[in-house]
Amino acid sequence: MTDLSSPDGRLGRALSSLRGLSVGDALGSQFFVPANYPLLKSCGLPPGTWQWTDDTEMACSVVSVLATHHRIDQDALALSFAHHHDFDRGYGPAVNRLLRLVREGGDWRELAAALFNGQGSWGNGAAMRIAPLGAWYADDPEQATHQAEISAYPTHQHREAVVGAMAVAAAAALAADPGGPPTAHALLDGVITLVPKSAVGAGLRRARDMLDYDDAATVAAVLGCGRRTTAHDTVPFALWSAARALGDYERAFWTTAQVGGDVDTTCAIVGGVVAGSEAGAPPADWAERVEALPGWMATSV
Repeated sequence: MTDLSSPDGRLGRALSSLRGLSVGDALGSQFFVPANYPLLKSCGLPPGTWQWTDDTEMACSVVSVLATHHRIDQDALALSFAHHHDFDRGYGPAVNRLLRLVREGGDWRELAAALFNGQGSWGNGAAMRIAPLGAWYADDPEQATHQAEISAYPTHQHREAVVGAMAVAAAAALAADPGGPPTAHALLDGVITLVPKSAVGAGLRRARDMLDYDDAATVAAVLGCGRRTTAHDTVPFALWSAARALGDYERAFWTTAQVGGDVDTTCAIVGGVVAGSEAGAPPADWAERVEALPGWMATSV
């Protein structure tokens, strides 16, 4: 068994991606504080310890389930989400209620399917947490998309939310290739090939066509940057930003954060994708400023 596909090798990549995700999430969330707006414009770092949000908390459950089961077990994932749910981490109201009911014994299948008049949620929550799974499956991007699809259903059952998770996982798998990250065009081409027809997929094709644009604000105006918190308003821009800065975490973060929108989530996605490769690790002094990951998370296989 090669290190690439060994459980230890997979977990190491997933943890690297998780660190990048948590830094993007925690630092990005600081820019919802009005006093920090000037720092965002000047690429300055806010003082104090940066706390992560629901993006990181749910990603920790994804990594723990992978470490324990070596695949996504939906029931284990739903229970981990529910039992580690911290209301104060910024969850949306629908997911807050769903996780509370699961914790009280409800069936996640029925609860998630019933959201939004039976359409399921098309929010960006399934995408924001999934990059570490993509890094886990760096040797098999097709399996990354399959497992990401499975992982979405405990909370998000609308097609766009599911495809958003698949796209982020595919990007993270391709970016974590130990042979070196692909070019920006190759990354987006690879993701587009791996996801089904959808609004997310259409957004990714537009993102690929805009890779030569240097004005991120213009790109965000076309693709969206999470202001509506939907998968199709979030994932295409996040993967455009990640694709253009593979191997350069700082550039990826500031490009993503400075356009605004759902900054903690877009930066979590970008950070998780970029940090899956060694060259894309976040700066050490940034990582040191982020609060510790929860003690309940599995860190060995």
